[in-house]
Amino acid sequence: MNTDHFRDRLSEEKAKLETELLSIGRRNPENPNDWEALPQETGQEADRNDAADLISHYEDNTAILKDLEIRYNEVLAALARIEAGTYGTCSVTGEPIEEARLEADPAASTCKAHLNG
Repeated sequence: MNTDHFRDRLSEEKAKLETELLSIGRRNPENPNDWEALPQETGQEADRNDAADLISHYEDNTAILKDLEIRYNEVLAALARIEAGTYGTCSVTGEPIEEARLEADPAASTCKAHLNG
């Protein structure tokens, strides 16, 4: 298997995810592996509706950030598997992951049979 191809794809995805994460959040200074949503700055003049909109926007960003962070960590784990020489091996059975599965999701850690396991 050509892991260079998958390393390139994963590295590109990692860069895109970092850009997206930084657009709505920041790394938690107490835990660099964790991200937190950035609240929007509010002025003292904000009325109740504006404040509610800001809270809603923050909650939306928190949910988006969580999904991005999960994918980011999956990509990092896949890159680590490439470096360790274990990329493309099902984490459940130790058997090779189908190349079509890796093409569909280069960060996959299981074969198709264990996709939802």
